[in-house]
Amino acid sequence: MSPTIVEGWNGPGSKDAVLTRVTPADNALHVSTSKKAFEHWYFDARLDSGHTVIAFFTKRRPEERASCDPSVEILIYGPDGSRRQIRKSYPKDQATFSAQRADVRIGANTAVQDTGEDDLPVFRIHLAEEDVAFDLTFRNELPSWMPGRGDTFYGGTDHFGWCVGGPREQVTGSITIAGETTVVTGIGYADHNWGVGDMKRIIDRWHWGRLYLDDYSLIFATVLTQKRLGRHMSRPMMLAKGDEIVLSTGEVELTEGPLVFHPAANRTYPTWIRLQVPGRVDLRLDVQLIIDAQDLLDEVPVARSRMVKPIVHALVGRPGYFRFDSTYTLTVVEDGETITRTGSTLHEMVALS
Repeated sequence: MSPTIVEGWNGPGSKDAVLTRVTPADNALHVSTSKKAFEHWYFDARLDSGHTVIAFFTKRRPEERASCDPSVEILIYGPDGSRRQIRKSYPKDQATFSAQRADVRIGANTAVQDTGEDDLPVFRIHLAEEDVAFDLTFRNELPSWMPGRGDTFYGGTDHFGWCVGGPREQVTGSITIAGETTVVTGIGYADHNWGVGDMKRIIDRWHWGRLYLDDYSLIFATVLTQKRLGRHMSRPMMLAKGDEIVLSTGEVELTEGPLVFHPAANRTYPTWIRLQVPGRVDLRLDVQLIIDAQDLLDEVPVARSRMVKPIVHALVGRPGYFRFDSTYTLTVVEDGETITRTGSTLHEMVALS
């Protein structure tokens, strides 16, 4: 019998008639004594310089050993199509995590939450590793959001939490790359994940992405569990109009298009996906470009070799990561009116098996 899976929706059904009020503590450290506890804070921004920059502040990743050190990670996608990745770990005595608000310090790198106008959060991040530095301020244009009460429980104590501290943010500041500093503006996003458990044994794969239009903002995720947990799929979606969240639901239908094999990730991906909330939202994403594709076993030193990797694939499957640039068609039904928008956006797929 599969473990009972409980999503935290406020109801009725798998949706929120009333939104959970996100507090600073929801974005803070979730204290746990479990050796399987994990937690990280994530920020990304699409900048007017043409760069997309990503920052992770990590206490522990789900796949790491319990005794691992905290780390920071920087990803830069350049306007020329280049990709730069830096990851640095620090001893535990050089890291602090507040349980009252997002106040994370790992080495000299910091991510701190303040309160801005209209009580909307402001996040200030500083990272400096190798010849790269970010000094960026993320000012919320929307209230923070959680799907329901944030946690999904996979039987017993195993759970996964998601708090979107910054669903849509105005970004200002500077980035320094190879000694050259550029003053930037852009649009950003910030979220926070925590939990307990071996996610590789719980999660099979997920899709995740966002849309930012002049009048609408949309966030989605679909998370499929492993066979032993019944192939349960969580499908949280948030839709905002202007500065107001108008929909928070898990009652979403996912359809995937034909699969195509990608050699860099050593696995297949769907050429399009479609997400529908009957009578309310219809979103189709058609993949135009693979920005990033990775075989996740390449991050595991013992599994990298040509001799060992086929054996590992036979045992654990083909874990892979994709970052897509897709065109989209979004249809929203509001007060009997059908509104259609088109454009392009980034989204990702991660498969753990």
